[in-house]
Amino acid sequence: MIYLTRRPRRNRKSSAIRDLVQETTLQVSDFIFPMFIQEGTNQKVEIKSMPGIYRFSLDTILEELKEVTDLGIRAIDLFPNYAEAKKDKYASESYKEDTFYLKAITAIKEKFPELVIMTDIAMDPYSSDGHDGLVENGEIVNDATIEILGKMALAQAKAGADILGPSDMMDGRIGYLRDVLDREGHTNISIMSYSAKYASAFYGPFRDALESAPKFGDKKTYQMNPANSREALLEAQLDFAEGADMLMVKPALSYLDIIRQLDENFDIPIAAYNVSGEYAMIKAAALNGWLDGDRAMMEVLMSIRRAGAKCILTYFAKEAAVILNR
Repeated sequence: MIYLTRRPRRNRKSSAIRDLVQETTLQVSDFIFPMFIQEGTNQKVEIKSMPGIYRFSLDTILEELKEVTDLGIRAIDLFPNYAEAKKDKYASESYKEDTFYLKAITAIKEKFPELVIMTDIAMDPYSSDGHDGLVENGEIVNDATIEILGKMALAQAKAGADILGPSDMMDGRIGYLRDVLDREGHTNISIMSYSAKYASAFYGPFRDALESAPKFGDKKTYQMNPANSREALLEAQLDFAEGADMLMVKPALSYLDIIRQLDENFDIPIAAYNVSGEYAMIKAAALNGWLDGDRAMMEVLMSIRRAGAKCILTYFAKEAAVILNR
């Protein structure tokens, strides 16, 4: 026998001991469940590239939310799918009082008053150009976009949203939105800023869900270069100074180092979006028998928490909740 002062395996010798010394915990209350809504009734349409994820009409999403909340999930992020006929250059449908997305927010809040409703602030679901900002002469213009986002934010706040999620990556939008909200008396509405949103290949299934892919070009003039990390600190610092309540990194799995950097540098909650492509990869591999889907799912979610994310937007929320509730 060799003499060793330290034997780390002693802390792994039983399940009970492993649980006692576990450094990172994952719980259902960490999750925000992204959900998709569309017009119509009795609609529940599975998204082909995201097995197990659906677009719902209002009546069916209310039924689904009973199951979601019974699992202990306390927050959702609601995304709208609009028909092309409703889209225009200025995303004007986004702030019409009778538009189905705003009416859905109100209806959900009335039926589930304790459920946290997060919303999306960006033009792409409503834009005939498919971009997050206003397009003029082939360019996504910053300041004119922010004015449109302000109208959108105010409409969503009035409808009953709890957290607004500006995902557009325009410069200065957090300060502008905070000012618009505060001037209209919505001082209690939180802003979770997509501070470090990268121009990623992992968004494809989400664009299938919303049918909102850009009609030309790409989003690299406003979303971040995947090669950059110091730039993420700059973006986060600006959003923090402008009044963001939470900072988000998107995607999560390929940017765990960015999550860690933000967690170490800012004393407000850091969120991470475990995006559609990350979900689809695990689902596809599991369906082909290449890996254990449940174990891979839980390992990925734990890695995001370990990196420093306090809350995780994930399409795995329901499945992970079932496991965590056992």
